[in-house]
Amino acid sequence: MFNGYYQGRRVLVTGHTGFKGGWLSLWLKNLGANVWGVSLPAPTKPGFHELISKCAFKGEIECDVRDLNSLAKAVKKIKPDIIFHLAAQPIVRLSYAEPLETFQTNAVGTANLLEAVRKLELPCPIVVVTSDKCYENREWEFAYRENDPLGGHDVYSMSKAATELVAQSWYRSFFKPNAKLGPVVTARAGNVIGGGDYALDRILPDCVRSLIKKEPILVRNPVAVRPWQHVLECLSGYLWLGARIAKEPKDSKLVTAFNFGPEPSARQPVRKLVEEVLSIWPGKWVDGSNPKNVHEATLLTLSIEKAGALLKWTPGWDFQEAVRRSVEWYHQRHVSRKVDMVEFSVEQIDAYVASARRKQTAWAA
Repeated sequence: MFNGYYQGRRVLVTGHTGFKGGWLSLWLKNLGANVWGVSLPAPTKPGFHELISKCAFKGEIECDVRDLNSLAKAVKKIKPDIIFHLAAQPIVRLSYAEPLETFQTNAVGTANLLEAVRKLELPCPIVVVTSDKCYENREWEFAYRENDPLGGHDVYSMSKAATELVAQSWYRSFFKPNAKLGPVVTARAGNVIGGGDYALDRILPDCVRSLIKKEPILVRNPVAVRPWQHVLECLSGYLWLGARIAKEPKDSKLVTAFNFGPEPSARQPVRKLVEEVLSIWPGKWVDGSNPKNVHEATLLTLSIEKAGALLKWTPGWDFQEAVRRSVEWYHQRHVSRKVDMVEFSVEQIDAYVASARRKQTAWAA
């Protein structure tokens, strides 16, 4: 997989204690990589990190990406062959309560990482993970392409747009002209679901918490349309992009921004997602719409034509399969009380890889 690139490589994952960072770290470990994590402590308990902490990492360093000196020391110690930067404040609603923390973590934290690598003159490729919310959302039916304007109504969205601009400017100003430095790219994903996410104000974890308590699920915005995808979908894109740019010249068309989203059929309203969850794990939901709720986008979709054309990347699981696999993970942990959830998670990775191979996706060949 991934042209065998990760076997034996030193891979730094910032934000490894988070949901996506944890799944990425586990997958990298199973690809034969020596995985190093740099992050603050896990944001939730329970969480995914607690399951993999003893088996997935060569080493872990507790560090706030807002602290340039500490981050630079960590990067210097690790000397990574490639970096996946996922450390972030990832919740839209929290950005209303903590706007400065959101901006500093997402935009300034990214600048700190790039500055640390620049000063150390490390040749490692860097994949900066942002969000589909980095686009100036006009609430239109068209899927956003990588060359559409960046922006954001809320501080979270703005911080992700700023992160994109930070990555672009550091790359153009410092990395591209310096032969000692590697390529820098950004990756934008849709609304990610999957087992092991316990964040507040995310619809699937909210569903699971309510179902465990046998309470109705309160749905804040049932009509909002999102591009739902399983966490392994976007991670396969990140991994493939990282492996490809490591072998490409800096003026390659691959050293640019990429969207990694689901097929158009997975662009569904929140209500449809909740109903799909309840078809697997029975329960009830109630409409929690409130005009006083903070602003969140109603319609948002991504175009993945570029990833298909240049990377030959395609999604592996459809909407129903993504939801089924996600709900199954939580049910196994909290209802069936499965002891080895790491093994179960690896089985889900293997199942996703098998699906990608059946579709003859380039990275899985």
